[in-house]
Amino acid sequence: MIACSSRSLFFGVDCALKYANPYLKSNPLTYFESISGVGKDSARMDRNKKLKSAVGTRQCQWRPVSVSASNSQGSANELDGDTIKVAQVVTDNCDSTISAGVLDDTVKPIISSEKHSLSLEVGASLFRFIKGKEGSTQKKIEEEMGVKIVFPSSKKEESIVIEGISTDCVTRASEKIQAVMDEAIESSLDYSHFVSLPLAIHPELIDKLINFQNSILGNNDVSADENLESSDSIEDTSDIENKGQELIKGRDVAVELKVEDEKHVKVGLTSIPLVSYPPKPSRLPNASDFGIDKSIFIKPTTFHLTVIMLKLWNKERVNAASGVLKSISSKVIDALDNQPIFIRLKGLDTMRGSLSRARVLYAPVEEIGSEGRLLRACQVIINAFVEAGLVLEKDAKQKLKLHATVMNARHRKGKRRRKNDSFDARGIFKQFGSEDWGEYLICEAHLSQRFVYDENGFYHCCASIPFSWKRRTQAD
Repeated sequence: MIACSSRSLFFGVDCALKYANPYLKSNPLTYFESISGVGKDSARMDRNKKLKSAVGTRQCQWRPVSVSASNSQGSANELDGDTIKVAQVVTDNCDSTISAGVLDDTVKPIISSEKHSLSLEVGASLFRFIKGKEGSTQKKIEEEMGVKIVFPSSKKEESIVIEGISTDCVTRASEKIQAVMDEAIESSLDYSHFVSLPLAIHPELIDKLINFQNSILGNNDVSADENLESSDSIEDTSDIENKGQELIKGRDVAVELKVEDEKHVKVGLTSIPLVSYPPKPSRLPNASDFGIDKSIFIKPTTFHLTVIMLKLWNKERVNAASGVLKSISSKVIDALDNQPIFIRLKGLDTMRGSLSRARVLYAPVEEIGSEGRLLRACQVIINAFVEAGLVLEKDAKQKLKLHATVMNARHRKGKRRRKNDSFDARGIFKQFGSEDWGEYLICEAHLSQRFVYDENGFYHCCASIPFSWKRRTQAD
């Protein structure tokens, strides 16, 4: 009886330790096999006798007590602060307790290894790369490094926790995760922010952009035959009511019906004008025939100039970028000679593609005065972000080309979208190739967040600086 209790006791400890620490690998308690075999009646009788001699004839009760497993430096009753319960044999009057330690001198305490953990700020946009397709990347790292990767339950949290039985395995796992992140950032992760010079603050420019879109989409959204058919049907009704006086005359043939009786009808021919119709013209092309739909037009309320694109995948980098932009406000104003800066938008041009297979259509930018102040100010911004380590190497090497995008095939929605999507811009260029969009003041620079918009419809502003001391004073 005592031996049986001892087996249950330590079996409970073993199970509890196993589930309290997922990294503790416990072996079966083989030392019980000699006294717990099925059919060993003599051994069972001996155990019953020993139990009776130890506690007399009093009935035993089981009372739960708290026991914890510990690491190698602590007590055998502690395991990372996680309490587990085992049974203790107590007599019915509670004046005598049989300690688990004296039940069997051959049983040794089970000691677990210390559990280590590391919190790593990743950013929610990178979680999917660490997990991989159907969790394959996460599972591979966990198996190879002997760790557990815990993702946050809240979408607002951006850190993951790496748990393991040693500092070494946790560190190696974090390095592996960092390598996965670096590869994703370089190749797969989309740009999240950019430094912009807003133009949508000018209502007259927004109106021109709306008219530009309507002139391309508005009249062509309805197919040519639909207009012709509706016009023809109205004209036909009118002419029939006027007895064919305005119609083109052909051979005079008509049918006259006379009822002679209930069963006989007399048919006769008489002369009335016949109508002939001109052939319908072939269907005129519409915007969709050229790969043009509304989704590839830039929203007028987001119209801007782009200074530099950024990949800021966590809050730490967003805050750092905001601080960089604010810290160079005076340098930017000095580059502008503390004078207002105006630009002119004129004509259209393509980027990455021909007119027949255009991917990006934009309005070129001209600085009024041709002093190069705007480019100097933009270069101050770019240099500051590069020095702060917030710009990818490939982006830092690109030459700045200020442009105002009006159409981008990459924004296309629907089934037509493909990797190297394009549209035919020859007709648009013929109509708007020399369009004068007007002259506009550049008021400020924003750290803008893509895919998130403020109440005015422009990209969410994380930070901003004015482009003149006067503008900053008014803002203050």
